[in-house]
Amino acid sequence: MKNIILNINKAFDHRIRLGIMSVLMVNEYADFKMLKELLGATDGNLASHIKSLEKEAYIMVEKQFVERKPNTKYKATKEGRIAFQKHIDALEKLIKKQ
Repeated sequence: MKNIILNINKAFDHRIRLGIMSVLMVNEYADFKMLKELLGATDGNLASHIKSLEKEAYIMVEKQFVERKPNTKYKATKEGRIAFQKHIDALEKLIKKQ
């Protein structure tokens, strides 16, 4: 049981961060607007959670202009995918133990 808890990652302990990573695990990338709509988050709330995941190097940010408008895309890094999968596996094992 102790080993399972060790794999639960504090970086994913908030529903917004869990949602961001979930979206990025099944999509090659997502832009800010897509994440905001899917997760029902405010701009500031989403931005702070994105920053937390970026600081951990779990997501990468790509900024560009599309038709003269700024567009920001987010993509899960290899490290982020591995960490998130370990987190999900630990949660599943914990649930099965109950």
